Amino acid sequence: MNLILLSTMSMIITMLLYMVNTFMKTKPDINKMSPYECGFDPLGDARSPISIQFFLVAILFILFDLEIILLLPIPWSMNSNSPIYTFTMMSIFLITLTIGLLYEWQQGGLEWSH
Repeated sequence: MNLILLSTMSMIITMLLYMVNTFMKTKPDINKMSPYECGFDPLGDARSPISIQFFLVAILFILFDLEIILLLPIPWSMNSNSPIYTFTMMSIFLITLTIGLLYEWQQGGLEWSH
């Protein structure tokens, strides 16, 4: 029963989205469709110089995003391991990341104006 209901609802939502897109009066223009996150014109020369600051911010984002992913299993670890051991490992992990962030900040890696 649940699989049939889920399949039916998925088909209805898919058809509604398709109809809205088909019968929409105004289509998005080229500016709305261009990727604005990259910081440069994607239709230009591929060998144009790109600021290293963009890559630094992207790497830092991935680093701290990965930190959150690695911290998610901690509640389950508290059930299987000793809470003191889990807290110690979590603290070492967070202190190491904090020291890395402070080092990056001290070296001026987070400054946009160089």
